[in-house]
Amino acid sequence: MGAPHLTLASASPRRHELLARLGLAPNAVTPADIDETPQRDELPRAYALRMGREKACAVDAPGFVLAGDTVVAVGRRILPKTETEANARACLELISGRRHQVLSSVVLRAPDGTLRERLNETVVRFKRLSNEEIAAYLAGGDWRGKAGGYAIQGAAEGLIEWIRGSHSGVTGLPLYETRTLLKAAGFALG
Repeated sequence: MGAPHLTLASASPRRHELLARLGLAPNAVTPADIDETPQRDELPRAYALRMGREKACAVDAPGFVLAGDTVVAVGRRILPKTETEANARACLELISGRRHQVLSSVVLRAPDGTLRERLNETVVRFKRLSNEEIAAYLAGGDWRGKAGGYAIQGAAEGLIEWIRGSHSGVTGLPLYETRTLLKAAGFALG
């Protein structure tokens, strides 16, 4: 019997690279096309899990579907995936010198439609950023499309004082939780 069919419900090259660290290459990559607008009064944890579930269910694929979502939050406030430099600047100014949460959901949809899910929470603290540091980071472009306006695997890593939790979760796919779900579903992992 061969390995189970796995579709990654994300176009993120980071998620693909992280999955490869577990020794897996998906059979297909099919990004989920869903509305990612938070619901009124939706809390960050509930939002992260809902996004993971909706992405896993939105992809029409055989076998297993692996989906996830990464949400950056300050308290109850969900920060956007930044599309403009002004959005990114506002996020960086908000998290400058303070800690914030990065919530990464991972959801595995089985062939019978059942869902298994995990949520990873990592706390990140940025140094107090000067206007020059924010401008230099924005000029690099790593902020485009990133939750909270930064990518930890890029230049922002040099601006982070500490993290408590999963570096891979902040990058976009918490590997411990992902490995746990895939092992339970029968995937052979190293």
